[in-house]
Amino acid sequence: MRGTALSRDGVNYILQEALGKAAKRCPTLAARRVSPHVLRHTTAMHLLQSGVDITVIALWLGHESPEITHMYVEADLKIKERALRSVTPAGKGSLRFQPGDALLAFLDTL
Repeated sequence: MRGTALSRDGVNYILQEALGKAAKRCPTLAARRVSPHVLRHTTAMHLLQSGVDITVIALWLGHESPEITHMYVEADLKIKERALRSVTPAGKGSLRFQPGDALLAFLDTL
């Protein structure tokens, strides 16, 4: 280390070196594209799925507001929805809640 700030290229270089070493023990890693962005996104998703509050994740990622981090919540909901669809019993409808017209009309008044 040179005592200066690490550049994006520097972070990527270190990550790729570590991936090269790890691929020797886990060959499937060699075919994977792993970037600092993928690592950051994956970590944020794991934090969210572990119950860490979205505002804490926003601070950890350096986002100015939790609204910017909301995309992780949306992505997590899509993952959960896909998982639920994959376990829906054959011949049955979706297990997802379907609001009725009365509820939707009420919500429109809010």
